[in-house]
Amino acid sequence: MASLFRDLSLGHSKRESPPLKPPLKLQQLSIMPSKPTITTTDLDSPLGQLATQLTDPDLRSTAYEIFVAACRTSSGKPLTYTPNPSNSDSTTNHSNHSPNSPALQRSLTSAAASKMKKALGLKSPGSGSKKSPGSGSSSGSGQGKARRALTVGELMRAQMRVSETVDSRIRRALLRIAAGQVGRRIESVVLPLELLQQLKLSDFTDQQEYEVWQKRTMKVLEAGLLLHPHVPLDKSNPTSQRLRQIIQGAMDRPIETGKNNESMQVLRSAVMSLASRSDGSLSEICHWADGIPLNLRLYEMLLQACFDVNDETSVIDEIDELMEHIKKTWTILGMNQMLHNLCFTWVLFHRFVATGQAETDLLDAADGQLAEVARDAKTTKDPQYSKILSSTLSSILGWAEKRLLAYHDTFDSGNVETMQGIVSLGVSAAKILVEDISNEYRRKRKGEVDVVRARIDTYIRSSLRTAFAQRMEKADSSRRASKNQPNPLPVLAILAKDVGELAVNEKQVFSPILKRWHPFSAGVAVATLHACYGNEIKQFISGITELTPDAVQVLRAADKLEKDLVQIAVEDSVDSDDGGKAIIREMPPYEAEAAIADLVKAWIKARLDRLKEWVDRNLQQEVWNPQANQEGYAPSAVEVLRIIDETLDAYFQLPIPMHPVLLPDLMTGLDRCLQYYATKAKSGCGSRNTYVPTMPALTRCTMESKFAWKKKEKSANTQKRNSQVATMNGDNSFGVPQLCVRINTLHRIRSELDVLEKRIITHLRNSESAHAEDFSNGLAKKFELTPAACIEGVQALSEAVAYKLVFHDLSHVFWDGLYVGEPSSSRIEPFIQEVERNLLIISNIIHERVRPRVVTDIMRASFDGFLLVLLAGGPSRAFMRQDSQIIEDDFKSLKDLFWANGDGLPTELIDKFSTTVRSILPLFRTDTESLIERYRRVTLETYGSSARSKLPLPPTSGQWNPTDPNTLLRMLCYRNDEAASRYLKKTYNLPKKL
Repeated sequence: MASLFRDLSLGHSKRESPPLKPPLKLQQLSIMPSKPTITTTDLDSPLGQLATQLTDPDLRSTAYEIFVAACRTSSGKPLTYTPNPSNSDSTTNHSNHSPNSPALQRSLTSAAASKMKKALGLKSPGSGSKKSPGSGSSSGSGQGKARRALTVGELMRAQMRVSETVDSRIRRALLRIAAGQVGRRIESVVLPLELLQQLKLSDFTDQQEYEVWQKRTMKVLEAGLLLHPHVPLDKSNPTSQRLRQIIQGAMDRPIETGKNNESMQVLRSAVMSLASRSDGSLSEICHWADGIPLNLRLYEMLLQACFDVNDETSVIDEIDELMEHIKKTWTILGMNQMLHNLCFTWVLFHRFVATGQAETDLLDAADGQLAEVARDAKTTKDPQYSKILSSTLSSILGWAEKRLLAYHDTFDSGNVETMQGIVSLGVSAAKILVEDISNEYRRKRKGEVDVVRARIDTYIRSSLRTAFAQRMEKADSSRRASKNQPNPLPVLAILAKDVGELAVNEKQVFSPILKRWHPFSAGVAVATLHACYGNEIKQFISGITELTPDAVQVLRAADKLEKDLVQIAVEDSVDSDDGGKAIIREMPPYEAEAAIADLVKAWIKARLDRLKEWVDRNLQQEVWNPQANQEGYAPSAVEVLRIIDETLDAYFQLPIPMHPVLLPDLMTGLDRCLQYYATKAKSGCGSRNTYVPTMPALTRCTMESKFAWKKKEKSANTQKRNSQVATMNGDNSFGVPQLCVRINTLHRIRSELDVLEKRIITHLRNSESAHAEDFSNGLAKKFELTPAACIEGVQALSEAVAYKLVFHDLSHVFWDGLYVGEPSSSRIEPFIQEVERNLLIISNIIHERVRPRVVTDIMRASFDGFLLVLLAGGPSRAFMRQDSQIIEDDFKSLKDLFWANGDGLPTELIDKFSTTVRSILPLFRTDTESLIERYRRVTLETYGSSARSKLPLPPTSGQWNPTDPNTLLRMLCYRNDEAASRYLKKTYNLPKKL
């Protein structure tokens, strides 16, 4: 038997580790029990559920019995107990214990700062906290007496809420057990069995208390030996069946526990047989409380005694000494350092949760203790330990992840410290679970898996997706609540604002915490939000068909949100190896600006299409009436300019961020519309060639023949001219006054372009997104096609007015009248009078800025016509040398008409356009022989030696010149002279009539 009483450390060596390496700090405690503040939690104990109905108070009572027994015998001396001589078996005073049990008798000091509390980072009690049992004042009735310090035994009794009566009863029983088993170590004693035999009904207050105690003790035996034995039990073992029957009977009727009682002897036999079974290495030990989970649950009760009964969130200052004694139960409970570390981690964590999660030092202490567990997990190969470790860590991780997978619902700036502790605890648990327990992880190269970073990544993405869904629901509710308000915001615009605020809050509150474990936590967060909002905005964009205020508002909000999110991601990733490219790749652009641009382009196209339709329709209806308004331009131009102005205003009122960018599209379209208007305004109005008659064939002329040809030639020319202008003169919209209105209209459009461009500059300056270069380089604010179209249109119309007036409207006095027959009797005065009358009409219609141009063109047409009459007037005209003075005088009168005594065109302008006429007129004074000689010389110069044998007939160039062969030939054709006629007949055989 001697070996049974040796120190059990050898027998349990394979389940023990080196002594505890503490890491903690906490608070104080009063000796008086108080109402527990621990609340019910959703945490089931991962240390295992017992298969029998033992309540926490039952387990606490059993744990206390084990504690007292272990401490009284831990010195290796016999289990002895000497009560106060004056009060043997006292239930009220056992302070004077025998020196044979020094462990429980040691007086506690009021240590202000325990080493374990410091190591674990647990706070010391505040100035207003309750007294610890070890530092209280006397509870005796004497006033002013200093109270002695508590012993370890008294402290533990108070902490475990055990009455002095119960404590005395336990000690008396232990004394009797020791007396019967002198020299035996307590770990080799089946304590519940011995207590059953030593304690009688007389040790209890009444029968009921005794029966309750006995049933509890029997259940403990059942749990330790039958339900959760350390050495596995064979189901067919007859001893176990016998013990089960005894225990079941005891539940109905108390058994007799006397030493010589038969039922007690049967019970002892069964218990000792089962308790001393061997697993091959522990044959000297009685196993009764070291099976999992019974031992862990009992040890959990002992560890909970470290918390102040008056302040459930604080650890007593005397924890070092108390923990030293608690560890003495290891030999009975089969505990070791690894199991202790795991249980203590769980107890600290559970206490943090159960007391409202207010004391972060408890959380930090649990996290610190978990670091010890992590070291243990890397060294152990015990499958039972691994199973309990996995269960405990899974429970901690499961609880933490309920908070962390939606941490926005759980934490804010006020409790972010708690979040940091929970994250640390959660990722530590996850790391141990994956790296030290998971076989799958071990099969992979560890470098491939960053457990902590992956876990934080999951928390961020999960919580932000949840928060986003909540914001979306909130935005929808906000929209519904404001639908009757003016201009309510669209849901996605509200959502974008909320998501932006969520991102900023994430960056400021949560990312600094999470960055400890994930260097790019803010980047992951905004990438997640970007993806969440992106799903919504892309669906929205796909359903947009037109530019509406709501659509623009949403797209602008989306664009701003995206820029803000990307900015946060870039700032967060500035130190990353890839410069944040990986995160940015997670954020494919919303293309909100592109969507806005597409909508604006569609808006522009629709406006321009309508404008072009309007231009077409109104130009068809326009009559170009000079009396339509005082300014003398077309009402359709007023309308088109108004519509363009309204279009520009509407464009700059669009709530878009890219007015300068898309303005070129609009300007190009408006420019083309105005160009189209200008082109259509001059279309069909004719030109110089339209009105100038075709030159008749050359003939030679004599006085006898010219009158005979006059009537016939006039009739033929008139018919030809009429057929040429018939197509444009079908209505009155092409009359000279109407053409003047067209000129005014194009001039007005040209003038208004400057006004429009200045207005555009003003709009641009007020545009939120305009930049300096938008003004400095003139980008997109100029009409490029319209000015040229207007200038060209005015030129063409001015020419049309001039040549129509001269060759069409006044053909009866000019082409059909001037110098027909006898020049002296058909001079230019009637034509000048008609031109003057028309100039007055035109001047009253035409705008003063374009009036000189039109008058100049009329002068040019008159000069061209004058030469045409002289050089290509047909057989009805013939001139003698003496007619030259008449012609010169008439031309001077024509020039004077346009000079108007200095009130008309400038002299230099008249001289410029009269140059050709002035160069031709001297030929009319030249004699016929000289003209013939000059003609021959010029022809030879022009055609060379080939002209010596036969002079070629020079073609008509229309460019009259005194050195031009055709001009000289025509002078001879229209010379009323016999010599000229003979020369032409001889040289070219020209006829006298057509």
